[in-house]
Amino acid sequence: MDTPPPRSAPNGDVTAVAQWVADILRDRIIRGVLPAGARIVERKLSAELDVSRTPIREALKLLHADNLIDISRHKGAQVTEFLAQEALELFDVIASLESLAAERLAERITKEQLATFEDLHAAMLTHYQAGEADAYFDLNSEIHDAILAACGNIILQNLHTKMMARARRGRFMAIMNPDRLKSAVEEHEQLMAALRTQNADAARQIWRKHLLNTGQSVTDVLRSQALG
Repeated sequence: MDTPPPRSAPNGDVTAVAQWVADILRDRIIRGVLPAGARIVERKLSAELDVSRTPIREALKLLHADNLIDISRHKGAQVTEFLAQEALELFDVIASLESLAAERLAERITKEQLATFEDLHAAMLTHYQAGEADAYFDLNSEIHDAILAACGNIILQNLHTKMMARARRGRFMAIMNPDRLKSAVEEHEQLMAALRTQNADAARQIWRKHLLNTGQSVTDVLRSQALG
């Protein structure tokens, strides 16, 4: 899937540029532009992005901390494999975190917050109906993140953030399955119904089901790929 050319590097110190580079590479890994096993060559990336190799190296350290790449002396930086069992276990945990966040949000949601979620949901549906996978994925991710941000539990939000780099990679795989995509949209619709009525128990159950279904879809994709 094609990705737009990156914007110009920010004016700032090495840390700011490194974060910008890391964001570009992270997005390419998530969307499969850089698949498992792909090498990231510092020299080529430096020329492409028009930055020195120092922030490139710092960016690679950030991706390594996210477990998105391996770095070795002989092979350099390579995108890590995403294994089926890992996906199953990862989404088991993500489902627990995000369903708790959905429950807490439903308990405390304000009219203003609900209006924001209505707008995000409507925009996501527009992209879904138009078959715009990349834009749909971006809005979908924004909704998931907004639920965490609005749930009122900063510890929960921080735990979730630490796990999301690899989980987003899985979510993007899941939307490539048309049947799973249709079911996922229906589950988003059900969550919105629960938020509108402030039904916290329903929100928790729906969102846990949603994340576990996504995890199973990703696991199936990865197992199929392993079989060739």
